Amino acid sequence: MRTLNVSLGTRSYPIKIKSGLLDSVGSELKEFGFKGAVVVVTNPLVGGLYLERVINSLKGCGLTPLSVEIPDGEEYKTLAEISKVYDFLVENRTERTVPLLALGGGVIGDMTGFIAATYLRGVPFIQIPTTLLSEVDSSVGGKTGVNHPQGKNLIGAFYQPQIVLIDPDTLVTLEPRDYKSGLAEVVKYGVIRDPVFFEFIKDNIEALALYSKGEEIFEAIERSCAIKAEIVGADEREGGVRATLNLGHTFGHALESLSGYGTLRHGEAVSIGMVMASEFSLALGLCTQDVVQAITSLLQDLGLPTEVPSGFSAKVFLDSMLLDKKVTGGQMRFVLPIEIGKVIIREVEQGEVLEFLGKVV
Repeated sequence: MRTLNVSLGTRSYPIKIKSGLLDSVGSELKEFGFKGAVVVVTNPLVGGLYLERVINSLKGCGLTPLSVEIPDGEEYKTLAEISKVYDFLVENRTERTVPLLALGGGVIGDMTGFIAATYLRGVPFIQIPTTLLSEVDSSVGGKTGVNHPQGKNLIGAFYQPQIVLIDPDTLVTLEPRDYKSGLAEVVKYGVIRDPVFFEFIKDNIEALALYSKGEEIFEAIERSCAIKAEIVGADEREGGVRATLNLGHTFGHALESLSGYGTLRHGEAVSIGMVMASEFSLALGLCTQDVVQAITSLLQDLGLPTEVPSGFSAKVFLDSMLLDKKVTGGQMRFVLPIEIGKVIIREVEQGEVLEFLGKVV
């Protein structure tokens, strides 16, 4: 068992990583002090693979599991789908002490966290991520929410889980495209904070590009979670250093929205967005071509997209980006790489952004 900690005072919580951990969910929750009912929120695909194991583990420890499903896909990350879960909770008269357990990828985690934050003004929340992207990124840090037709995650809250349980064995059932999507976030951690980790990814491309149960993927998950835990512990609500976790996301979220949610995987959009951010940094004179090439090459070697899809005008792209949560007073804020392992946060005038977009989209 590898155990990390997100240090937030009285709201600190552990991240546990272990092969086969799904079969120990009940004992982990019992050890954490939970008793009685537990509501598992999942989707039909993940539920078909893993729900029975989790239910059996909960029952085996004397807990009373209930389960509810949300349709699979980013396009269902909406208030309408969340409302159905509220209905389920009300119909089953679940109380404030009943935890909601998110069993699935980033969509399930984000939605379940938002429901937990808002139902009865806050109920316990547990993350059991089953995709690489959610295991290395979205399950840690407490960002929850749903999409609006005009922008990703525009409706949400900061609400930390009480525990994150990661079983890397779930990655064996991922489609290759979904697995590779998660690698974009792994690369991101190397770019923003850890050049040694970036080199580790480069040195282990074959082991990481296609999932295997080797030590390399455990190391990648643990180091990614450790970096995010350090950052979240220092800046929970994105007032400073946590904003660096958004590398590639300002461009990427616009790509997701313009393409239609579900067309591009989140990690694919972030991959393209990181390349765009590095090229923008180069255009502003903040990094060298070597930095752009290092990021682009590693993403390509891992099988991730790096080219901006065609069909969007610079103006339409900019308008989508202006809906981003990180726009303040009309100023656009970007995370831009300076070198591998070091980024800066820079506010940029819209005119400069439009000029750059005119060259790349």
